[in-house]
Amino acid sequence: MIVGDDLCDWSAVSLRQALDRKEITSAEIVESCIARIDSRNPDLNAIVTTDFDRARSTASKLDQTPKESPRSAVYGLPIVIKDLNETEGLRTTFGSRMYADYVPEKDDAIVARLIKSGAIVLGKTNTPEFGAGANTTNEVFGATRNPFDMSLTSGGSSGGAAVAVATGMAPLATGSDFGGSLRIPAAFCGVVGFRASPGWVAAPHRTIGYSPLWIEGPIARSVEDAALLFNTLSGFGHGDPLSHPILPRECTGEERRDFRIAFTTDLGATEIDTKIAGAFESACNSIKTIFPNSDYLDLDLSAAHDLFSLLRAEDMVANHGERVRTKPELIGHNIRNNVTEATAYTFEQLAVARANHTSFEQEFQRLFDGVDALICPTCAIPPFPVEQNHPTEINGKSLDRYYSWYALTYALSLSSSPVISLPAGKDADGLPFGIQIIMRRNRDLDLIKIATLIEAIDF
Repeated sequence: MIVGDDLCDWSAVSLRQALDRKEITSAEIVESCIARIDSRNPDLNAIVTTDFDRARSTASKLDQTPKESPRSAVYGLPIVIKDLNETEGLRTTFGSRMYADYVPEKDDAIVARLIKSGAIVLGKTNTPEFGAGANTTNEVFGATRNPFDMSLTSGGSSGGAAVAVATGMAPLATGSDFGGSLRIPAAFCGVVGFRASPGWVAAPHRTIGYSPLWIEGPIARSVEDAALLFNTLSGFGHGDPLSHPILPRECTGEERRDFRIAFTTDLGATEIDTKIAGAFESACNSIKTIFPNSDYLDLDLSAAHDLFSLLRAEDMVANHGERVRTKPELIGHNIRNNVTEATAYTFEQLAVARANHTSFEQEFQRLFDGVDALICPTCAIPPFPVEQNHPTEINGKSLDRYYSWYALTYALSLSSSPVISLPAGKDADGLPFGIQIIMRRNRDLDLIKIATLIEAIDF
């Protein structure tokens, strides 16, 4: 982790505990984070819009609140918001020239929940246009760079969030994930990204409300911190048709050490860079020391490629078709090209894809009749050059689609399972390496438990 000893480098949990003991103030945390932003952000471009004056004012008011008042898990903690979430009075661009000067009149549901809980918004984090892409760059703000090597990408689409957290600009950040946008930047930047089961975190602004693919969630420096933010983000929302009125009964969060672990290097779905394969084998050997009841498992999730292509196309048209038709000059080429390609699919193809998605999800969930958790790499490749929109090959083998390189994450998006990406050492070049831990749908609390145990390993 690229951090030091300042307050902005403390864990969110440690900050909350110190606040409760009145050893520090929220104002002191905010000033520490602002100093780090001023120091690191000009080179990294993680935070694209700041709200320092309001953050200072909010911190001062929270510090004056009597201790007897109820306090949430995020009370008094600074947070940065992905620039896809609307924030009252604070510019929200969605990474698009179409919204370069847009200032919302109200907060969206997630931001409102955080502010009501006492979180302090420091600013907005960079994202590719409308979150479409796994390299965080856009025509409004430019590229966000990897803090471990600024010539490389931070990943995306929550790249700004991952970099901000990794470098101590904020202890917590919000992100979102369709095909891997929480997990990819977490892996590339050495932090934790948590994609929960559909319905745990209400997202009323999701255009296709019944689709389980778009998930809002936390990015943090540890599993414990991610869980702290997740506990605030999760909860019923009337505007989201997938939202749970109560936590599912399957969520035990029980203490266990006898989890049955299955390892897979590639999900049977993608080529894996040799450096990543080597790092994963080393990680598996370490995990076996605390979970001896574990072994490799052969899988074939190759059906995910066509499924994701069709369902991604549906989402592109639903979200951006009208924008491309009416204001093409304000929309970047990535969105325009994707919408054009999407219109080539037929209704019949989409109907078949939706039916096959159901079968895919059902078959995947049956995997957990024999194992408790599945573990695989987060990304098939290390971070690539920041100027490169996307890689074109893995181990010299050409990719079928420009997004094929992140098949390890989008295949799991289709599964409806909760997935957490956490650091598991370094690859052969000394860059962060991340693993994904996956469990049965709605076993989110158990996933947090097992991820905490694995995180403690000295990789």
